[in-house]
Amino acid sequence: MKLNYKQTFFIGLAFLYISAFWQFYDSIIPLILQKTFHFKETLTGVIMAMDNVLALFLLPLFGALSDKTVSRYGKRMPYIVVGTLVSIVALLLMVFANEQKSVGLFIFSLGIALLGMGVFRSPAVALMPDFTPKPLRSKANGVISLMGAIGGLFTLLAIHFLIPQQENPKYMPVFIAVALLMLVCLAILMVTVRENKMTPVHDVEEETKTGGKLPKDVKKSLVFILAAVFFCYMSFNALTSAYSRYVERIWHIQGGAFAGSLLVFTLVAIVSFIPVGIAAEKIGRKKTILCGLVILTLVYCLLFLLQNYSAAIYFIFALGGIGFAAFTVNMYPMVVDMSKSADVGRYTGYYYTFAMAAQIFTPILSGMFLEHISYKTLFPYAAFFSLLSLGAMIFVRHGDSKPKQKISLESFAADD
Repeated sequence: MKLNYKQTFFIGLAFLYISAFWQFYDSIIPLILQKTFHFKETLTGVIMAMDNVLALFLLPLFGALSDKTVSRYGKRMPYIVVGTLVSIVALLLMVFANEQKSVGLFIFSLGIALLGMGVFRSPAVALMPDFTPKPLRSKANGVISLMGAIGGLFTLLAIHFLIPQQENPKYMPVFIAVALLMLVCLAILMVTVRENKMTPVHDVEEETKTGGKLPKDVKKSLVFILAAVFFCYMSFNALTSAYSRYVERIWHIQGGAFAGSLLVFTLVAIVSFIPVGIAAEKIGRKKTILCGLVILTLVYCLLFLLQNYSAAIYFIFALGGIGFAAFTVNMYPMVVDMSKSADVGRYTGYYYTFAMAAQIFTPILSGMFLEHISYKTLFPYAAFFSLLSLGAMIFVRHGDSKPKQKISLESFAADD
């Protein structure tokens, strides 16, 4: 049994531009809110959490709806196309609103963009398990995660090269770059992924009907793994949503220079995604995730100890890239492997519901710490929730891949 890398690559284009958008959102939107519209930390945190409030309802809803959709274009693609186009139009409206300093139009267009992203995120992610057998999903998710990292890398490079290092830079070039990337990737996706002409995966020993209660032990594992997802994103999203401001206030780095360390993080994650998927086949997904969480906790502690922006930051962020890869590649396959093939969209919604719920609370909660105590609380905050995620993960007993005695590295060429 071999993974079709070519098919997985094209499916991953949707996640590529999803990740590009969210990297842009986390890095640039808080700067615009504070520098253009002069919002304070807590209010900025509230606005940054609104995407997750919408996602909390939209992702499980449209994931489940796409499971039941029947159309000439497939069950996932209609949501992907419509949601992406709505988001692109809203992104261009945000450019105009920022240039005109119209806070009302900016918040309105931001809301429309988030609505569009919420419509298609679960259907886009569910495409991978739709066409990938369960034993290969960690490896496939490594490819998908690599695609997402490339999207994030694109945005970081755009920030680094298109935003000048000055107090009030122009953000329009980055808006345009992200919108164009989304449009080009969508066009390629529509040409290469003909959903109704592809052969979906069906469970060999399970009926494809939806419904039915999980056994108690499996349900317990599902609860713990979703708790681990929640705590990890409480940790990680606090860092990503506040890092651009942290480096300005604590390390006194202006403009887009902060993107350098995130660039290292992303590059190392890209290199690590496929190897950690292969490692999960050998030692199991759970052990790989636990190793990743230990590394992330160590990274947060080391960053807290740094007093200035120095070369050591790049080494620490490189470690973080490995830890993040180990977590993100294997967590989602563990969740959907507890589902039947006809419920993949619904379980994808469960996964993102908990991830988004964490990201609703963490910008607000961490923003309160940053505003009312100190920006130096950022990394202890992240380390605390990373440890909670580690503790929850220890109790997970299902959804793991079976370690193999021998692993033969497969070619990256697609199966014919």
